[in-house]
Amino acid sequence: MTYTFVGSIEAGGTKFILGVQNVETGETTATKRVPTTTPAETLAACRDFFKERNPVKAIGIGSFGPIDIDPKSATFGYISKTSKAGWSNTELKGYFEKELGVPAVLTTDVNASCYGEYIARGRDDEKTYLYITIGTGVGAGAIQQGHFIGYTNHSEMGHMRIPKRADDKYEGGCPFHHDACGEGLTAGPTLKGRTGIPGEDLDRSHPVFDLISYYVAEMLYNIYLTIRPDVMVVGGSVLNEGDMATVRKYFAEMNNDYVALPDLDELIVRPIVANNGSATLGCFEMAKDLLK
Repeated sequence: MTYTFVGSIEAGGTKFILGVQNVETGETTATKRVPTTTPAETLAACRDFFKERNPVKAIGIGSFGPIDIDPKSATFGYISKTSKAGWSNTELKGYFEKELGVPAVLTTDVNASCYGEYIARGRDDEKTYLYITIGTGVGAGAIQQGHFIGYTNHSEMGHMRIPKRADDKYEGGCPFHHDACGEGLTAGPTLKGRTGIPGEDLDRSHPVFDLISYYVAEMLYNIYLTIRPDVMVVGGSVLNEGDMATVRKYFAEMNNDYVALPDLDELIVRPIVANNGSATLGCFEMAKDLLK
């Protein structure tokens, strides 16, 4: 039997996670992590992984951003202006298409994660799915009727403006909005910014996690009133399963019986794809969609 293989690239600010999947069997046949250094060095290492050892028929890419997704733009498929030093105006989609001679599709890393959860949860086109990541940065993507929200521009929900809680004196961690946006108040670096202790070293009983849960609930509630998702997946390393009850509690308090809510245990959830693999699964599926 002749097998078909597709590739996945999860392009992050610290590492690129590469994968190859057998389309017929669904098996992941190869993986690699490439440190994010310079664009030339990083992209060449990714190219060589696929070109020399793991040839594929199509590639799905989920990238940090912002990225240019406007098909009419001269920089379509590029990372645009980014805070990641040296990476502004870097071509991704076209680079791999030219170097590997296969079609590629590019979206945001959170869109890719949302697509992976959409696939894993049954690909139900009658539901709206949201994926929000609370990690080194904060971002979110959404799918309605099987399609990403946003055609010529992708959403930047991580930078929505949210009010600070009265007891929070932190000046904020966003270089653009400081303490006025979701990322400035909830991203991983804010844990050390508030406590002086890296997030991974904090005891989970520390009150800072209650504060982060409050702000995540604020973001989720804003999004819920805007697009009314059926599933809101909270990914990233800042919060864990144990924090979801607190997020749901604050979410319900913010609603104050305004709109009818579904079961919050089913609305606000953690990813079901193991080992932070939602984005990789989403990229594989986007690549397979290209072959169709």
